[in-house]
Amino acid sequence: MSHGARVIRTGVSSGGPAAPPPVTVASSSAGSDAELMDGGYFRSCAGMLKVAQMISLLIGFISVNNSPWTDYSAYSFFQIVTMCDLVMILFFYILHIFRVYRKLTCVSWPLAEFLHYLIGTILLLIGSIVAAAKSYNITGLVAGATFGFLATILCVISMWSSYKVSCITQSTSKYR
Repeated sequence: MSHGARVIRTGVSSGGPAAPPPVTVASSSAGSDAELMDGGYFRSCAGMLKVAQMISLLIGFISVNNSPWTDYSAYSFFQIVTMCDLVMILFFYILHIFRVYRKLTCVSWPLAEFLHYLIGTILLLIGSIVAAAKSYNITGLVAGATFGFLATILCVISMWSSYKVSCITQSTSKYR
């Protein structure tokens, strides 16, 4: 099993003493691997969209939690879906901020995030529809369902943008 010829570079040549190694200066840009956190992700559209999703899910959860319930199963499902979605969005947000996806390359992170948004958005839409149908004009429950619908729209936008970016990146790099 041959892997081809390999060139091993050393600091010493046959012509004389070794030259000093070149001095490298670490860059201070937001994309540098030396930094612990990606400061540019805070200000990016994807980062702000995730923060908006988390805020709308949290407001929806709190408004339903602090209202008198009329149907236990509908609102407990809504609360479970909003909290699970919130935790997963927070997980992917932290994953992007600390650049964990660069270190754990065995997982297809864009696919994992896309599948999370697909499943989470469908469940959130179902939970919001049921919560709106069973709200009986109680303001806290209506507000929770409204913020659930807002979070659903934000998740659809995030899912569409991540799918669009990954497909365009793959298809254009193929022909270059």
